[in-house]
Amino acid sequence: MGKYFIGLDGGSTYLKAAMIKDGHVVDTLVCNTGIDNNGAADRLIQDLCKRNHITPDQIGYIMATGYSRKILEVADDDISEITAHAYGVRMTAPADYRPGMIIDIGGQDSKIIYLDDHYVVKNFSMNDKCAAGTGKFMEVIAQILETTIDQVGPLSLDASEPCDINSTCVVFAQSEVISLIARKFDRRDILAGMHQSMARRIIKMMKKNEKRGDILMTGGGAMNIGLRKAFEDELMEDIFVARHPQFNGAIGAALIASTRRA
Repeated sequence: MGKYFIGLDGGSTYLKAAMIKDGHVVDTLVCNTGIDNNGAADRLIQDLCKRNHITPDQIGYIMATGYSRKILEVADDDISEITAHAYGVRMTAPADYRPGMIIDIGGQDSKIIYLDDHYVVKNFSMNDKCAAGTGKFMEVIAQILETTIDQVGPLSLDASEPCDINSTCVVFAQSEVISLIARKFDRRDILAGMHQSMARRIIKMMKKNEKRGDILMTGGGAMNIGLRKAFEDELMEDIFVARHPQFNGAIGAALIASTRRA
């Protein structure tokens, strides 16, 4: 009987877990990071085992990645999130698709990862100094506009004239949005403007000489259809979304785990 392998992606907002076997994703789970990372990791693994009717001794190896990877005691080893994301696309990219660039929109940071023809990382850029251009930014704006994070994308698609949001700092952008509300701008136009602002900010991180091949979006932000459209409009090319986008790092960690032996 083959072993199962687990990847844990300890983000600043959520802890994600992915379990694979024989090169296929078996299950994924996510929970709030909270203040007890190790307790959350233990519960996720217990839940994965229970949901899939397996025992802990059927797990061959556990690999951690992400923000809290060094403190997850249940893991056998850890790997950088850049490497994990590069491995993840081997399983999450659409069939017959070979991405040359990954745009990862996380809760507290955004990354651009450049890959060669063998999915090896060539270079990367990261924004981890400011919440603008991240999932947290979207959550803040959604709250101000009295909607939910899963609705900001669909609502923005109905915009008739996207607002111009210029602030690159989340605090100033928040004030700018409040001002637009006071001036009676439609929230759909505000949301479309927010997505355009985020896309432009992240595109500025791109190293033009490194770009080649198609672009794949990962992270929770990849599930936002409005943000994906903003990238397509700004770059004037198709953007593809990974399967299990929020779990791409965890899947990559699990795939690396499958090459190890405890």
